[in-house]
Amino acid sequence: MYQYQRIMVPVDDSQTSLQALKEACSLAQAMDATVVVVHVVDLGQFDWGAPGFTDAAALRKAVENTGVKVLKRASEELKKVGVKHETLILESAGDRIADLLVEQATEEKCDLIVMGTHGFSGLMHLLLGSVAEGVIRKSNVPVLLVRRKED
Repeated sequence: MYQYQRIMVPVDDSQTSLQALKEACSLAQAMDATVVVVHVVDLGQFDWGAPGFTDAAALRKAVENTGVKVLKRASEELKKVGVKHETLILESAGDRIADLLVEQATEEKCDLIVMGTHGFSGLMHLLLGSVAEGVIRKSNVPVLLVRRKED
């Protein structure tokens, strides 16, 4: 059996990412690995430049604060079960989030990425795209996709 040492888990505020975090916890406990929890804040959405929207800075700060809260909750979950972990906020300025995650996994020397997926297909997949699909295509390390039973 392969021994993973550093497991990256991208998280957001969804139940699906929480399920992926739980799966990563189980693996980390079994292998004495470190979980690297990341949250991506997409700052590109705040560079609208629209003269009528004057409080973009406050909105940006609120989104960043939400990211901090998401990481804090994840960290608390990992502390409860005694898993070694690190947390990171990644900022995207309109970059493809999948590219950003794969680059960070390389930089952090992660040897596994565990992430949630909603498993959309058809029109929903076409409209929403898939960060998970992009990560699978570009990653040089194994990617474990976790789906909630309700999805």
